[in-house]
Amino acid sequence: MRFAFGYAVLCLLLGCLSPAAMAQEKSAVRQGFVLDPNSTKILLFRPKVTVGSQSTAGMFEPNADWTQQARDNLDVALAEAQQRLGNEIVGSVDVVGQQAGNLAEYQSLFGIVAQSVIEFQFFPGNRLPTKKREGAAFDWTLGPGVTALAARSGARYGLFIFTEDQFGSTGRKIFQVFAAMGGVGIQSGQHKGFAGLVDLDSGDLLWLNADLQMGGDVRTMDGARRRVAQLLEDFPGSTVSLAAATQ
Repeated sequence: MRFAFGYAVLCLLLGCLSPAAMAQEKSAVRQGFVLDPNSTKILLFRPKVTVGSQSTAGMFEPNADWTQQARDNLDVALAEAQQRLGNEIVGSVDVVGQQAGNLAEYQSLFGIVAQSVIEFQFFPGNRLPTKKREGAAFDWTLGPGVTALAARSGARYGLFIFTEDQFGSTGRKIFQVFAAMGGVGIQSGQHKGFAGLVDLDSGDLLWLNADLQMGGDVRTMDGARRRVAQLLEDFPGSTVSLAAATQ
C-alpha cells in the first residue's frame, strides 16, 4: 500500500513521461508547397530562447546568464547555416513597444502550435480524427494577423525558431535514480526545439521540424551548431545537414 501511494504521489507531483513526450523527431511540409530555392525572401524572426535548470521537484528555474550565452551562440550558428539554406534570409529588426509585444505573442503562439502538431499529428496514438486517415493533410496556421510582423520587409515567408532547455539539477538526477529503483519513470532535463516556415500572407504553417528531445548543449558553440542543424534539417530545398555542423 505504501509503495502504491508513493507511486501515485510521484506521478502527480513530477509526472511520468507522456506518450507525446516520447515522440520521435518529425518534420512535415504542407501539401502542395514547393519552395523556390533561389528567389525566395525569408524573414528570420529573432529566436525565442530559454535556458535554465530543473529543480529536484521538476520546477523550471530560468537562468539569465545561460539564456544569453545560448542566444549569442545560436545567433552565430544560424548565421553560418543561412549560407546553406539556398534562399535570401533576412533578419528581423529589433522592435520595441507594441511591435515587440506582438512579436512575443506570435513566438509564444508558434511554440503552442508546434507542440500541438507533435501531440495531435506527429504522435499517432493522439491524432485528431481529421489527422488519422492515411495521407492526412498537414494543415495548421498562426492566423492572418502574422502579416503585421512582416511590414516593409518584402519577405514572403517567415522563419520562427523556438528552443527551451531545462538542465536537470544534481538533486533531480539523484531523485531520478531513486525513482527508477521504485519503478517510476522520472524525466531529468528537457531539451525541445521547433523551427517552422510560415506564409506571411495567410499565417499558414508550411513546414515544421519539431522535437521534444533535441541534442546539443546550446550553452556551447559546438552544441549550438548541432542544435541549429537539427532544427533546420529537412528545411525545404536546403543543404543543411547534421554532419556539416559537427565536423
